[in-house]
Amino acid sequence: MKRWPHHPDTLSRSDLEQNRMREIYTAAIDPSLALSDEQLSDSLTTTLAAKPKGAGWWVFAYGSLLWNPLFPVAEMRPAMLTGLHRRFCLWSLASRGTRDQPGLVLGLDRGGACRGVAMRLPAPLALDELHLLWRREMVANAYRPTWVRLDADAREVVALTFVVRRGHPQYAGKLSLDKQVEVLDCACGAFGTSLDYLERTRVALVSHGIVDPYLERLAARLAAR
Repeated sequence: MKRWPHHPDTLSRSDLEQNRMREIYTAAIDPSLALSDEQLSDSLTTTLAAKPKGAGWWVFAYGSLLWNPLFPVAEMRPAMLTGLHRRFCLWSLASRGTRDQPGLVLGLDRGGACRGVAMRLPAPLALDELHLLWRREMVANAYRPTWVRLDADAREVVALTFVVRRGHPQYAGKLSLDKQVEVLDCACGAFGTSLDYLERTRVALVSHGIVDPYLERLAARLAAR
């Protein structure tokens, strides 16, 4: 079983287990936007009820899960998702920015396609690990958990992923490249800088043989500043 190294200066598993992530978010955002443990559990139950028949325990990683999944990974496969694309379209008011100087994190938004990595959870641990994943991805309710079909090395895989909620107050929309560069260059939050988030995502993708022209353009613009 593969376990990816954790970067000590970013989100840790204990942050999720001890609910520190929610504490940080509720201090930064409208507390009414943060889901309670009961609401998180209900959301997970609803998502699992919609799990397609025969689907395994795959998660599609396209952002920080690529380099800091915080769950045990039994198998990884580069994968293509059609109909959604990766974009810095979500304001970060706590993890990679602050309320006074918001950062940006990646979301999946509609249209286009996205190359990422399908990660398979070990089945005996899947439910417990998904509860922790919900504390990470769903605490601010900014994503919509979605079952998607991936092309993973010519094999179809059904995976869970997190699509940005366009109606959420932190949805940033389609920012210009200049604006994204400006934000990524300056913002810093409880779990590091927006620039570090970009670079770790870009490098993780490259390590799987995936070059994202959009992320490369951002990185080149930032390097030139």
